[in-house]
Parts: sequence; C-alpha cells; structure tokens
Amino acid sequence: MDLFEYQGKQFFAGFDMPVSPGEIAFTVDEAVAAAERLGPPVMVKAQVHTGGRGKAGGVKFAADIDAVREHARNILGLDIKGHIVGRVWIEKASDIVEEYYASFTLDRSAKQHLGMLSAEGGVEIETVAEENPDAIAKIWVDPVDGLTEDRCRAWVEAAELNPKVTDGAVELLLKLYRAYVEGDADLVEINPLIVTPDDQVHVLDAKVTLDGSSTFRHEEYQQYDETQTRDEREAAAHVKGLQYVGLEGTVGVIANGAGLAMSTVDVVNQVGGRPANFLDIGGGANADIMAGALEVINNDPSVEAILINIFGGITRGEEVANGIIEAMKRVKIDSPIVIRLDGTNADQGRAILEPSLSENLQMEATMLDAARLAVELAGGTR
Repeated sequence: MDLFEYQGKQFFAGFDMPVSPGEIAFTVDEAVAAAERLGPPVMVKAQVHTGGRGKAGGVKFAADIDAVREHARNILGLDIKGHIVGRVWIEKASDIVEEYYASFTLDRSAKQHLGMLSAEGGVEIETVAEENPDAIAKIWVDPVDGLTEDRCRAWVEAAELNPKVTDGAVELLLKLYRAYVEGDADLVEINPLIVTPDDQVHVLDAKVTLDGSSTFRHEEYQQYDETQTRDEREAAAHVKGLQYVGLEGTVGVIANGAGLAMSTVDVVNQVGGRPANFLDIGGGANADIMAGALEVINNDPSVEAILINIFGGITRGEEVANGIIEAMKRVKIDSPIVIRLDGTNADQGRAILEPSLSENLQMEATMLDAARLAVELAGGTR
C-alpha cells in the first residue's frame, strides 16, 4: 500500500519523528481555512501516488492567504503523470539550511534490510546514484541483529553529513528503522530530510509503502487501504479479495499463486503476446473464486482471450475443473478461454473439462502451448 505524503508523515509521527504541522484539504475553501489556522507562510502540496509533483507544478510556496487560494485552485484537479489531484496538504513552511536523503527497504538478493543515506537530498536518488554514486552511503542490516546505535553513527559519518547534526541524525535514523520494521513497511523514504537553522534534523517529505499482507497486525491500516489509487478493474478485484494488477495487453491471465501468475505473464510476453493483467486467485479455485476472477477480466474491454493456468497442489484438479465449469454458467464470457491444468488429480480434472470443450473453451497440456494459443486467439503476436 502506497501512502500519500501526509499519511506517511502521520505514520512517521507515530514513531516520534519530527514533522511539520499541516492539514489535508479537498477543496479551495478547505485549503484556505487550513492555512488560516496554521498561519502563513505555508506550502500547498498535491497529494498523489507518484513522484515529480514539484516539476509538474504540484508543490507551491504561499506567503499569504491569497497565494494559498490561487495555488489550491491551480493544483486541485491537476493531472500529474495520469494521477488527478483530489487533495492538497497545507503545511507550515520550513526554513532549510541543508537537504539530505534517507531510506530503508529490503535488499532481496542479500536477504537483508538496506539503508541509504546521502548528503545530496532534494533530488531523485536515481539521479544521485547515476551522477555521483559515491555520495550514497549504504548499510545492510541483518533483521535478526537490527540496527545498533554504533553502526548507525558510523553510517552517518560515512555519509559525511554536517557534524553538527550527527547526534540528531542518528536518533532520527534509528526511529526511521524502527518505523520500517515495526510498521511492516516495504519502503520508508525521506527526501528531503532537512537541517533547520537551529541545527535540527526534520522530515520534510515522506514516501511510505506498507506491506498489504500485514494488515492483520495493523487494524489502523484500513484507513490507508481506503485511499489506494485503483482503476475500475483493480477496484472490482479488490472487493472480491483477488490479487490483481491491471496491465495494457489483450490476454487476460488467471493463475493460482503469485509465482505462477508472474510466470504466466512472462510466458505470454515470451510468445509475443501482451498480458492484460496479473491475477492470482490464491490456493483455491472453487466456483465462487473463479467466477469472480472471470467477471473481473471479462469486464476489461481490451481482453480478447483468457488464459487460465492452474497447478493443483492442495487444491485438487477435479475441484478446479468443477469450479471452472460452474463459474462459466454464472458469468457470460465474451472472450475465448484457454485452460492449462496440471498437478494433483490433473487427469481427473481434464476428463471433467473434456465434454465442455469448444471453440470458446480450449485446453492445452503445457503452459507454453496454452500461452501460444491464447495469444493467437487474442489476435496474434504484437
């Protein structure tokens, strides 16, 4: 789950990290009222789940209330990389002496947490990495051992931050790591992390991505789930409890298990097709789940063919086959379907499907052959 900047700051504040006072506003009048309560000067900041807000005109300084009104009017409704601004964050303006960058994420190849710290903040970290990679101090943290104060201090010194803020930076970074771990985050990023005229480190921006699978430990994350940016397809899939990501192709993909779903998307690409989605129905493939998946994909007008790729494990092949047949009775399908069924009791499952096969419901023995047929039915290779 990607958080808006203001939500990220609220998240950080919960771990006692210093953030600027601010208020969210959905209208120009609400923005003006917020600025009056905070007292100018303030920043008017677009809240969207994408970067590049400043370059797009979505972040403005307002010295007085008239400027707030003007900027809010211009920013609300602004299109930033396909994201329409529906809310702005009105934040007390800060005096800035220096700008740093700090983040934690998971280095999957190293199987450790990765911290990145740079004295060159305020710009995209990719730009710093490309133009001056030595300006980024990295630290790998074993999840078992955690981040100690001594290692954090050495990390800060390696980044060559202003020595006057070493103690404050160490304190804040330890809190940032705690927020990352205890908050079940995939990414926590502060850019910029600023130094104020009185040599205090302060969070000026927040980018936070939370692990959606951790919500059973965090009931409060429901508020973040409700503000996720989803297209119509993704919203419909979310209601049905399906793991769905919309793409831009013509072959609808249904698979059981995230790994198999990703492999199926890759194979569709490999044989020259374009997947319309990633859809993982999980470990089960009963009629209710399959009907929901088919309904979501069938409602995508770009889909020309549907590829169902199931490998039975705990779920048996005959259960999958019966689920597919029952689901097709419930949902009127506009596109031809190709099925590949393997794994536990696959022979029984294929036997159940055999009498129902037609031009609109075909079956192949391998994932590669099924993908080729689905791409052909969707109009051929790109």
